[in-house]
Amino acid sequence: MRFWGSIMKHARIAYAGANHHAISENAGLRLDDGRLVTEDSVIFLPPVLPSIILALGLNYIDHAKELNFQPPTDPLAFPKAPTSLVGHRGQTRRPAGVVFMHYECELAIVIGKTARFVPRQRAHEFIAGYTVANDYAIRDYLENYYRPNLRVKSRDEATPLGPWLVDAADVPDPMNLRLTTTVNGGLTQQGCTKDMVFDIPSLVEYFTGFMTLQPGDLILTGTPEGLADVKPGDEVVTEIESVGRLVNTIVEDWT
Repeated sequence: MRFWGSIMKHARIAYAGANHHAISENAGLRLDDGRLVTEDSVIFLPPVLPSIILALGLNYIDHAKELNFQPPTDPLAFPKAPTSLVGHRGQTRRPAGVVFMHYECELAIVIGKTARFVPRQRAHEFIAGYTVANDYAIRDYLENYYRPNLRVKSRDEATPLGPWLVDAADVPDPMNLRLTTTVNGGLTQQGCTKDMVFDIPSLVEYFTGFMTLQPGDLILTGTPEGLADVKPGDEVVTEIESVGRLVNTIVEDWT
């Protein structure tokens, strides 16, 4: 199912030995040099190149309850490395010997201009748009939910992102979007952004109150309940209404 209609969708892709900006057009992609190509002929890259990725833990009430936690009273945030990103239709490795690796469908905020001390009332002025993130977690390595360590959340190519950057103007109510995850075609997760503990304006205000965010930087806003273990060979599809459908495949670890 495709949730979105006629809206502006930007992508970064590799095609014919070069990287391009592209816009979705007529079931294809219009490259920045004017060529129209098919989606099947390109490699999707993460739609933005952030200098920093900020991620939220326990930011959905139902997810906090699922893990037997009370919702946090302040944002539970941690940074992620840009090298953790991989594009639409990419592969993510499951480390050998782990017991529980799960997906996390998340709405990602893309910052549009330098942001510092932004009040929540003006947060929309600093948001370029939104994309879909799948913030995989290796539960075996988790030391403390309030202090996620690097092996849990910052592994290379363990955060699929994309396929599209959708302009903020084309997502009129980002706080009322349906999120779903399917594994091999079976529905395993569903929720709505209205159930966030900390909404989008408050997150922009919170982070820019102590750090400067630059164009392209990302805020991953958390995931609803419905986590399940994934194994090599699984196709995981995370989809957010009006934003996109992100496909990823789990593969075995390096040998």
